Amino acid sequence: MPKFRRPSRAARVLVPGAVAAVLLTGCAQGSGGAASAAGTTPGGAGTAPAGASPTAGPSTTGSPVTVTPGPAGTVAPGTLLVTDFGSDTVTFVDPARGATGSVKVGTAPYGLAVGEDGRAWVATAEGVAVVDTASRERLALIPYRTDTGPVTTGEYRGGGMGIALSPDGRRAYVGVNVPGGNGALEVVDTAALKVTDTVPVGRRPFDVDVSRDGAEVYATDHDSFDVTVVTAGTLEPRRIEVAPYGTEGGLGSWLKPHYTAVRPSDGKLLLPFEGERLAVVDPETGRTTIEPMTANTHQHGATVTADGTLLTVGTGPIDPDADRGPSLTVRAPDGAERVHPLEGPHENVAVSRDGRTAYVTGGFTRDGYWDGLTVVDLDTGDTRRLPAGSRPLGIAVL
Repeated sequence: MPKFRRPSRAARVLVPGAVAAVLLTGCAQGSGGAASAAGTTPGGAGTAPAGASPTAGPSTTGSPVTVTPGPAGTVAPGTLLVTDFGSDTVTFVDPARGATGSVKVGTAPYGLAVGEDGRAWVATAEGVAVVDTASRERLALIPYRTDTGPVTTGEYRGGGMGIALSPDGRRAYVGVNVPGGNGALEVVDTAALKVTDTVPVGRRPFDVDVSRDGAEVYATDHDSFDVTVVTAGTLEPRRIEVAPYGTEGGLGSWLKPHYTAVRPSDGKLLLPFEGERLAVVDPETGRTTIEPMTANTHQHGATVTADGTLLTVGTGPIDPDADRGPSLTVRAPDGAERVHPLEGPHENVAVSRDGRTAYVTGGFTRDGYWDGLTVVDLDTGDTRRLPAGSRPLGIAVL
């Protein structure tokens, strides 16, 4: 995500008042996007060779893991699971005590989604890893159909990025990055543990989301300024451009979509930009309405709670002279915002089951990452740092 000179402050700040009536028309095409599962979040970053992309069937070899003593086959309520983008593991985290054990999954894991059966689906550079969160072992590593080149690490590595599960748990959808070109949405049969279909999407599918009824999948394509809407039944894709700042600068622009949250009340897509603009996309019509935001910081991870509260991670300023530092924005359904400052860059966010605590990963896809989480009390705004994993990006509450 190379730096691109932002528009002047006067040109990029929204006028205050009622919701801005900025409407953008989405254009359709045969390829475009990627997306993320409710209550989970993904992330990605750099380069370092690590071998060839697998082509064989799924590996079913278990992996060594350090586990703290506890009842066999159980997961303590509220346990967190994070993807370690800085290593080849996922880490289990007690929100009070920190890391309690890790499982090897594959190179540079990015996003994850956890099903009702307790299995976690992890997008790595090598394939989709399947982890039993109760026994804490890797059950399989499912290779991609898409040729992503040599397995590497870092921000621009090929392989899986965003990932989400269908509501019935029968399919996992993973956005696969192809360095230097358009990506793919791969469909995994979760019973057969294999990829059954691929759909062309846009460049670097940061995030994958699924509609509440499972009828559509949304791929958020960072480097092509779009979301690809994929009909689950037919796997027909259509592209919606989401570029509230325009597309000037192309691959060099910072002003691109990163993560999406699906609003529970109406199924519209919420994409935050720069702590200034919230793009609200109607996936049926392709129309985008822009609403003002207040954090004034470069934004990445996003999730939404059942009541429609949006939480968005601010990674820090693009222009330190004009922008604010890292933060967590908590946006109520009526648009009112609370902005909680954070220490240092972060990437993704998950919320506790009671809705009172947010967990923000410190992995970050660029320089400035750190090995832990920030725990935010959403009632008081108090924060504390918790060591957890190696450059943690994706996060889920088990």
